[in-house]
Amino acid sequence: MGMTITEKILADHAGLDGVEPGQLINARVDVVLGNDITAPLAFKEFEQLGLDRVFDRDKIVLVPDHFTPNKDIKSAEQARALKEYARRYQITNYFEVGRMGIEHCLLPEKGLVLPGDVVIGADSHTCTYGALGAFATGVGSTDMAAAMATGEVWFKVPETIKLVYHGKLPRWVSGKDLILHTIGLIGVDGARYMAMEFTGEAIDNLSMDGRFTMANMAIEAGGKNGIIAPDETTLQYVRERAGREYKVYQSDPDARYARVIEIDVSKLEPVVSFPHLPENTRFVSQAGHVDIHQVVIGSCTNGRMEDLRVAAEILKGKKVHPDVRAIIIPGTQAIYMQAIKEGLVEIFVEAGAAVSTPTCGPCLGGHMGILAKGERAVATTNRNFVGRMGHPESEVYLASPAVAAATAIAGRIAGPGEVL
Repeated sequence: MGMTITEKILADHAGLDGVEPGQLINARVDVVLGNDITAPLAFKEFEQLGLDRVFDRDKIVLVPDHFTPNKDIKSAEQARALKEYARRYQITNYFEVGRMGIEHCLLPEKGLVLPGDVVIGADSHTCTYGALGAFATGVGSTDMAAAMATGEVWFKVPETIKLVYHGKLPRWVSGKDLILHTIGLIGVDGARYMAMEFTGEAIDNLSMDGRFTMANMAIEAGGKNGIIAPDETTLQYVRERAGREYKVYQSDPDARYARVIEIDVSKLEPVVSFPHLPENTRFVSQAGHVDIHQVVIGSCTNGRMEDLRVAAEILKGKKVHPDVRAIIIPGTQAIYMQAIKEGLVEIFVEAGAAVSTPTCGPCLGGHMGILAKGERAVATTNRNFVGRMGHPESEVYLASPAVAAATAIAGRIAGPGEVL
């Protein structure tokens, strides 16, 4: 019996000829990631082991991105601790404010994650890197500490759900709409501790930016990881960035799947997830009249160049509604600079939007856009739980950059066709 791409990667990293779902393994890791919230906790656990060095200082990546630029004294202390640990253990890949980015945008951009890797990160959206054909998943700070010490981590091999997307995407329908629609179909626990393998014609024609968005939100369906087998689109992206060797894996034709789900994308339209779960999806045409106070375009889900270009296409020559705060956050410094070169930042500012340096910021209710009681936001972020972006009586609606930009203009949830 054949194996899925996820099973093949895990088998190779465990030194085994094959693995089966449910099997417990120890696997070597290629990348260990931490941020300003989770890594200081991991290093405290690491130091209790009495070690004076990490397993490989080149394979650990530290990115202060959640509460940075430091929003208060506590966040400043966290960021300082991260920097001090990076210096103490001579971590090669530490990215300070001004050189950093939102971690899950930054690592692929820097070529730090490659096809076939096993990546763990003390952040749940580490699953983003599955877009490159890597096995990537979030872990707790204790597991991060153990991996920094040993270079290994234990897994239960997940079952795999195969998602096949047929057809051609309609205008304004993006990877964000595909993953929101999928979560709406299967629910926030529909892929619990499973690999979500995204395939089909629509995926083949999806950009890398769109693929990162889809893999990023596998966790919102309960997935252990999301993954897309590398193709020429992937390899073109990787060749420009890779500084080390990598291995491309593909699922076998006779691989076993727990479930196969087929979706015709040609019938889709932009999707909105209503509070307070990502599974509460509606097409934008079914949203009704929902007044909005804030729009956020950015995050590790939708802070890439394609996202900013779509937003700028809609906002160009128009104005943000007087009752709306529009906040746009490029995912990395390189993306920010490219947006400046292309004139996108000028479009945003002239429209009446605020443009921020890269930060996770409002996505987790950190800073740069906290909601007051009763306020509603449309955000290109990944979660809309109670209190996610501020007051527990605020509301977050998840959508694509196209819907978010249109909403900023209309002052209510709207699709691009309503404002163009």
